[in-house]
Amino acid sequence: MAKYSTGGSSGGGSGGSCELCGTSSDSLTEANVAGAQLQVCSDCASSHNDNAKTETTGDDRERERKRKAAQNTAKASGVYDGDSSRWEEEGTNYDDDPLPYLVTDYGETVEQARRDAGLQRGELADELDVPENDLLAVEQGRANQANVGGTLIEALEDRLDVQLAEGR
Repeated sequence: MAKYSTGGSSGGGSGGSCELCGTSSDSLTEANVAGAQLQVCSDCASSHNDNAKTETTGDDRERERKRKAAQNTAKASGVYDGDSSRWEEEGTNYDDDPLPYLVTDYGETVEQARRDAGLQRGELADELDVPENDLLAVEQGRANQANVGGTLIEALEDRLDVQLAEGR
């Protein structure tokens, strides 16, 4: 049975057993596995070392920065208070109002088209008679998580003259 440690064992990678799988090896590597520093074989190091996971790209970091900025703006403006219980309780009946497959960056497309039309988010939500939180979810690229239905996507496509659903 493999043993687990918190990095207190000595061993400079010069022989012993892998602390994950128990394999004997002359070349163990120190790996961070779920917060614990372990001496592991090369197979375990490649699949379990948290330090060796792929790094986020600049695009990923920029997308995450924009998402957090939008979330902070929404919280500051009172549009979104961090409480998603309405979506969780009410949800959307996808049998009656299925969400179509959405194009990449649909949220940015909606936000830019709304701004180009000279509309504030609240104005557009009022015009379409939808909760502002649903419109915010679409602009943040969270339509699926927020249980936004296909009806809102269609209304946004019609009002803003954009394509949000694939294949239309």
